[in-house]
Amino acid sequence: MKSGIHPNYRTVVFHDTSTDTYFKVGSTIYTQKSITLEGNEYPYVMIEVSSESHPFYTGKQRVLSQEGSTARFQKKFGRFLACK
Repeated sequence: MKSGIHPNYRTVVFHDTSTDTYFKVGSTIYTQKSITLEGNEYPYVMIEVSSESHPFYTGKQRVLSQEGSTARFQKKFGRFLACK
């Protein structure tokens, strides 16, 4: 590999602010903030959604409708289309 052209890969702490959860992940993201965690200093990034708070991963996903959008459209506007 050529030296000097690749981003710096290191351990970064991501903080999910909605659940107050911290993740240590290898990343090349650039940030000027840092945090001390478990006695070591890491680059720090705040995020709003992660696997700890996203409804798909937590099982709290809501179902909007079981019928398709075409069926809902026909139910709502079908009587107007039949008049023509």
